[in-house]
Amino acid sequence: MSAVRLSAAVNGHEREVSVTDGSMVVIGAARYAVERLDSGTWRVTADGRGLLVHVVPDDDGCWVHVDGSVHRIELTRAGTRSRARPRTADHGLSAPMPATVLSIVAPVGQTVRSGDVVLMLEAMKMELAVRAPRDGVVTAVHCRAGELVQPGVTLVEIE
Repeated sequence: MSAVRLSAAVNGHEREVSVTDGSMVVIGAARYAVERLDSGTWRVTADGRGLLVHVVPDDDGCWVHVDGSVHRIELTRAGTRSRARPRTADHGLSAPMPATVLSIVAPVGQTVRSGDVVLMLEAMKMELAVRAPRDGVVTAVHCRAGELVQPGVTLVEIE
């Protein structure tokens, strides 16, 4: 059985990944059985524990929602380099995928700590918490509840 070897940058951290036959993924020493349920939804099983995983592809990777967390994964063939990706301004937060703003939890002027929920989004029938990456003060909010937002667009600025 041949394996496709990939390099995956998960939230900026490099991992070597092998996909053995379309139904088994190996990351380091961990093996995961994967089953496609429908477009964008997979069941991933490891050590007898199954999780539903929702995947939204984009130009050079995908957004993955699993167990209440959202991760950005960039994929390249092992041994190649990934393309430079435009990033949101150093002080801005953006949606991880197309989503609807449910609520603004931290308004302009509010002090936030790393990990605090700044706003709530809804995508693919799931609620997604957008969290502060560091301590700071919310200096601008560029969205409102009910608005459809796209990935890469700055929604909240924290200084």
